[in-house]
Amino acid sequence: MTGRQLTLRHGGHAADVVELGAALRSYTFEAREVVHGFGPDDLITGGHGQILAPWPNRVGAGRYRWRGEDQRLPLSEPDSGNAIHGLLRWNAWQVTGSDAAVAELETGLWPQPGYPFRLRVRARYALDDAGLEVTLTAWNEGDETAPYGVGQHPYLTVGTDAVDDATLTVPAGTWLRTDEKGLPVAEEPVTGTPYDFREPRAIGADRLDTPFGSLVRDADGRAVVRLAHPSDGHGVDLWLAEGTEYLQIYTGDTLAEPERRRAVAVEPMSCPPNAFADGVAVVALEPGDHHTLRWGITPW
Repeated sequence: MTGRQLTLRHGGHAADVVELGAALRSYTFEAREVVHGFGPDDLITGGHGQILAPWPNRVGAGRYRWRGEDQRLPLSEPDSGNAIHGLLRWNAWQVTGSDAAVAELETGLWPQPGYPFRLRVRARYALDDAGLEVTLTAWNEGDETAPYGVGQHPYLTVGTDAVDDATLTVPAGTWLRTDEKGLPVAEEPVTGTPYDFREPRAIGADRLDTPFGSLVRDADGRAVVRLAHPSDGHGVDLWLAEGTEYLQIYTGDTLAEPERRRAVAVEPMSCPPNAFADGVAVVALEPGDHHTLRWGITPW
């Protein structure tokens, strides 16, 4: 159901990438599940492992204005009246390179109603001693400057039955308060709010479908989100590097059972929700130019 399956292995690391949407289907370390994904014959639900381009998250009412022209995207989240997670999730991507530990896939995006621009997007997955590195690169193959954003939707797990017991650390100084449609209305400091995860704490009963900004980076320029087992004996770090300006944390409360609150989606994003409409951190991708977003996972 998800097309060709590419299995990558390096030492104790193993990952599966699929042809449909170039999605990350699974990732294990020493046979321990790190990314909670889906089976090779399953329909992808909840965005599991999918690449989100040419915009991540939501565009309210599918409407935005770019370079003096009004655009209207298909409402792929009809219950909320939003366009969600881009236009490439259900494309068949072409495998352009594959070996034991690396997979590269590409797809083209042609001009269409709501997005009259032409792009080419490449996904590169690579395993090494440290874990998994993902590089998402887009080129503008058209003649006009294109609005662009990108993200991805992996779900992390540390083997707990529910996310409540896991400990979460999010190095973000701000959170985006959103309305009932998941669209931001303000960016506010996390200090003194339930959204302050700068110090590790159990998720507990918190329900998160929350964008974060003002990422705090280490000396290598990476912001590192950590999900840890309550024993603190093992966990997983998701790092955000080049091109990542925001992230979304989602505890899966709206998923159908048995997936509800089973794992935590940690979504690297180049821009926040509704960026096309609000103009926040949207990349103006000039003809011939490219944009790269890089993130990865280090289990421990």
